[in-house]
Amino acid sequence: MSEEEEIDKIRDVASQIYDAIFEGLDAVEIEGEIYAITQTSRSKVKLVERDGYTYIQQNPHKDSRWAKLAREGHQIMWVMQGRKYLAQIKDGKFLNLKRK
Repeated sequence: MSEEEEIDKIRDVASQIYDAIFEGLDAVEIEGEIYAITQTSRSKVKLVERDGYTYIQQNPHKDSRWAKLAREGHQIMWVMQGRKYLAQIKDGKFLNLKRK
């Protein structure tokens, strides 16, 4: 899979998970499989783990500009692989963070 194809797939999956998280659903169906939307134990932010990627809602209780935006009502979700940020969706707009 080329890098462009990988980003397209991440964008598609992330958009589905983003919609489910911010619609308040308990699970999301992707390619015929159901994935639970769980919460972190400490901060209670919602997340989905799939195929080595973590799709996680911005923690509004952090001390960052993104947390401030979340507190103001913006809907922000990150796509991570391990500790690396790959993408962000903010208010429905996908942003590729992978370095070229």
